[in-house]
Amino acid sequence: MTTEKRRAPAGAAVLRGDITTAIRGAVMQELAAVGYGRLSIEAVARRAGVSKTAIYRRWSSKLELVLEIVSAAAGQSLPLPDTGELRGDLEMLFLIMSRALRHPLAAQIIPDLLAEAARNPRIAQTLEQALRANQRDIGGQLIGRAIKRGELGPDADLDLVVDLIVGPLYWRLAVSRAPLSAADVPRLATVVATALEVACQPAVRTDPDVHPSPMTVSIDPIGS
Repeated sequence: MTTEKRRAPAGAAVLRGDITTAIRGAVMQELAAVGYGRLSIEAVARRAGVSKTAIYRRWSSKLELVLEIVSAAAGQSLPLPDTGELRGDLEMLFLIMSRALRHPLAAQIIPDLLAEAARNPRIAQTLEQALRANQRDIGGQLIGRAIKRGELGPDADLDLVVDLIVGPLYWRLAVSRAPLSAADVPRLATVVATALEVACQPAVRTDPDVHPSPMTVSIDPIGS
């Protein structure tokens, strides 16, 4: 019995990986340079050193091109060292995230796309899905460790955890674009860890059939 090597259908375009990689890099560079509104397929092709046809073979429009590439970039996982405590894990995560958010490309692209998302529902949906999935994965790891250590209650709300973890850092670096010093990171980690410990403790359960006895106060007569 012989096996035949499968071939692509006659006339089918073979998409070269190196060209796809060049296009992806060019899109990120163009987004950082001019923003989504002024980005054009012509400029991306020129920067990548390819033809417009090469781009349209892979993506049907500028929107599809940007959505696919930004979604992939936003979904990249971050290393999350285990320091043995929630505050230490948060400090390491904040250091890693702050470096990523202050990267020259990210620092230009993220604010522009957040502004564009307010006008374009598809960009808003893509950012929400890609970023939230990644953030929930990170939050799930942190909360899982903290629960095992007894630092957080087992009923901790994952979405609340994610908001408390990523909200302050994203707001500071990506939205307000305020500076973040080396001394700020440990302080931020301490504040967020404290907030999580307060917000994510297990609820105190009481037996409805057990009622506390009324408090009695004994007052001694004056002069007794």
